[in-house]
Amino acid sequence: MSSYDLTPYRGIFPAAMTFFDAAGDLDTSATLDHWHWLVDQGVHGLVVAGTSGEFIALTIEERLQLFRLAAENFGGKLPIIAGTGHSSTKLTIEISQQAQNIGADALIVILPYYSRPPMESVLSHYRSLRQQTDRPVMLYNNPANTACPALSAPQIARLVEEDVVHMVKSTMESVVPVHDLSLLAGDSMRIFYGSFLAALESFAAGADGWISGVLNVAAGRAIEMYRAVVEENDVRKGREIWKQILPIVHLYTYQKLGPAADIPIYRGMLRLWGRNGGYSREPFSALNEPQLERLADELRTASWLR
Repeated sequence: MSSYDLTPYRGIFPAAMTFFDAAGDLDTSATLDHWHWLVDQGVHGLVVAGTSGEFIALTIEERLQLFRLAAENFGGKLPIIAGTGHSSTKLTIEISQQAQNIGADALIVILPYYSRPPMESVLSHYRSLRQQTDRPVMLYNNPANTACPALSAPQIARLVEEDVVHMVKSTMESVVPVHDLSLLAGDSMRIFYGSFLAALESFAAGADGWISGVLNVAAGRAIEMYRAVVEENDVRKGREIWKQILPIVHLYTYQKLGPAADIPIYRGMLRLWGRNGGYSREPFSALNEPQLERLADELRTASWLR
């Protein structure tokens, strides 16, 4: 059983974007404005400096700066989950300790990336972190963007039983890990679906929440879907809401705008809504004018833009 109260860790947690200016410098004012906009919509928590927060493009000090920004503005109001993972166990621990001291409520820690440690070393990575920190740990199970294979549901359940990890973000197309974990350890942990491909099914399979970059632009409807499926047990209603969100997902999965990464698409959406979309750090680039025009057409067709 977890040694922490995991009650607050349910619902819609955007993997909040980090905003940069045109020169690629961190723009804390625009970042904070976006986070306030998400919180005002009723999100249940924020993931700061995660994948969609472009943590891989941030220095360690910039990550800490974002953790401070979140803690100073939202501490005590909703859970703040800090992205503290690094390919090095030593640096993961150091970043996590500093995030804890700053006031982060929990830590999301991606599998080691680039280097390829054997599985027992991966498990030890999380055990070492747990021994030297005192915050709930969310294991970020994202094998597509790391050098490690996914941890299986039994392996994660074992770490939960050891009180090493307390939550998981399962970032895979399949919801099989969600219902397997729900059976094996659902009463002792929180299970978050982490992709944007099958969120509806994940809630039906037992997920406690959803973390995704698409929630930077679809938070309101995602909250409605969560309430319908999880709180009201109305999958039919949830399916209708999911059909409203899917066109936004398909912009990226079917590359409807031509070659484009997902975060620049969300930034383009924000601009079309009259908000500051900010910039990403290169090599990500903003949508060009023809792509923005196509985006506007797609959003009008899907009733996301008038």
